[in-house]
Amino acid sequence: MAASSSAKAGKRAKKTAVPPAANLSLSPDSRSIHRQTLLLCFVLVAIVCAFYYPVIHNGFIRYDDDKYITDNSHLKAGLTWATVEWAFTTYEEANWHPLTWLSHALDCDLFGLNPVGPHCVNVLLHSANAVLLFLLLQYATGFRWRSLMVAALFAAHPVNVESVAWAAERKNVLSTLFFLLAFHAYVWYARQPGLRRYAAVAGLYALALMAKPQVITFPFLLLLWDYWPLGRIAFPDKVGSAARGERAFESIRGLALEKVPLLLLSAASAVVTMQAQQAGGAVRTLTRYGLPVRLETAVISYVRYLGEAFWPAKLVAMYPHSSQLYPAWQVGAAALELLLISAAVVLRARQQRYLAVGWFWFLGTLVPMIGLVQVGEQSMADRYAYISFIGLFVMIVWLIADLASAHRISKRWLAVPAVVCILLLGILANRQVHYWHDTESFWIRTIALTKNNYVAHGEFAAMLHEQGRTEEAMEQIRAVLAIHPDDAPANLVLAEYERSQGNLATAIERYQIVALRSANAGTRARAFTSLGYAYRQMGESTKARQAFETSLQLSPGQPAVMVALGVIKEREGDLSAAVQQYSHAMALQPTDVGYLLLAHALQEEGHADDANAALDRAARLSRNLPQAQLQAESLLAGK
Repeated sequence: MAASSSAKAGKRAKKTAVPPAANLSLSPDSRSIHRQTLLLCFVLVAIVCAFYYPVIHNGFIRYDDDKYITDNSHLKAGLTWATVEWAFTTYEEANWHPLTWLSHALDCDLFGLNPVGPHCVNVLLHSANAVLLFLLLQYATGFRWRSLMVAALFAAHPVNVESVAWAAERKNVLSTLFFLLAFHAYVWYARQPGLRRYAAVAGLYALALMAKPQVITFPFLLLLWDYWPLGRIAFPDKVGSAARGERAFESIRGLALEKVPLLLLSAASAVVTMQAQQAGGAVRTLTRYGLPVRLETAVISYVRYLGEAFWPAKLVAMYPHSSQLYPAWQVGAAALELLLISAAVVLRARQQRYLAVGWFWFLGTLVPMIGLVQVGEQSMADRYAYISFIGLFVMIVWLIADLASAHRISKRWLAVPAVVCILLLGILANRQVHYWHDTESFWIRTIALTKNNYVAHGEFAAMLHEQGRTEEAMEQIRAVLAIHPDDAPANLVLAEYERSQGNLATAIERYQIVALRSANAGTRARAFTSLGYAYRQMGESTKARQAFETSLQLSPGQPAVMVALGVIKEREGDLSAAVQQYSHAMALQPTDVGYLLLAHALQEEGHADDANAALDRAARLSRNLPQAQLQAESLLAGK
């Protein structure tokens, strides 16, 4: 019976496939219309190029650009077969997106490490996405000018600058390209369902997932499009509502079953993505950000995204995540706003279907990135709005156009404010592109426009340290610790600095914070190792030995720590333990100094032959044996 109902629903879905456009002829004979459409596509490309041209003067940003491009040896090798194999098997950067890796490798082949090339490719992809969005809406709805306005908003809105001007965000614009192509294929399929057309939808969707898994909500968006603009879901009216209601339910069920293969692709992508993110340590535990904080942040972030849509000011790349609950009134007001808008669009769903589709597109596409599963340290990100804002743009444009039509306002009167709006957004986008000019200006502006942004301070400190601006870097590290006193990397960096300045007591305090409070065993091991060296400098051998032993318990197999512990054991007179530590270290990582220390301990134990063998190994390994001997003697002397 269920199978019969599904079959009938499928037949009715075919009958209720996309109606012909009401006000746009797509006939091949309409050459003037096609020329006009082509001209409008060029206009969209011109809008993007005009507002994004400063990107050609931008460099790479030391925030993912190094990991994705400049310091990635696999990609710098170019588009080789080895790179292809690596791209499809790696979880590097806590993601599985082989097409993105391959596109970066192709950039390296074409442009080397010149940032102009990748930036221009991103601009071209954004232009292509704007054109595809225009053609998609025009094809599906039959409205040319409304579709053009939505695409122009998408092209010019400054919230999209992050996805375009950030070279490492190639994954966003590339994924959206295939996402929009998959939508085109679905409209094509909906007009005349068939296996080959469905395979085209699934294939393009798979490519979108392989560029970035943010598009996993695609099957649900197709159901929204079945409702509007495709009109594949028919709801009952007052006459014969019971029978029509049953047919509507069957239609929805049939359309849902139609999406099952696509849902399986989404599920597979979600599983692989979670594995990659967990392997890369990107997923934050509930201990770090509790469920109440995540829920409140999600509600607040939705409203903040709405604010960015209408007032795109103070846009930055890193919005810090709160570790504390928000004020109750703030969460309540945000939740009430979302509920009121949702209720309003549902009440108007029959008369103005685009309102419900646009609104639930906005809400739904943000679900994977809204923070319920927290990845990284950000509370929200402009790049997450790249696809999501399309729903808002559709709502706004179609509503204004309908209101203007109801009040008999000429389209010419709408043209002027529309052009002004695009110009204003484009000017803001142009200014935002300059924000991505170089790493220093990038972080300075981020710090200036956000509060308690310890990630920004930490990244800026790393950049300054690389440039040899140590004192400035330490100012930023202290700013990190003022916000987040237990931050392990910042405490370790400041401790190393204090130790280099001879402030051993202060350095030891910092090492102890990390050693006792960090949740990561490897980080704690590193802290105990540094603590051992600091105690050794102070002449406290017992504490140094205890620190080294604890480090090896937390992370076995550290040759340098074994050697350091062996030196202490030898100085304490425990020669057999010293020989054991040296031997284990040399088995893992042979060095001339290590073998010289082993030779000395063996000689002291009376094993002359073994000592001579160790000396021979040291001589074969060493490029400067006298220098190595001085280092070994210095270690044994406690220096």
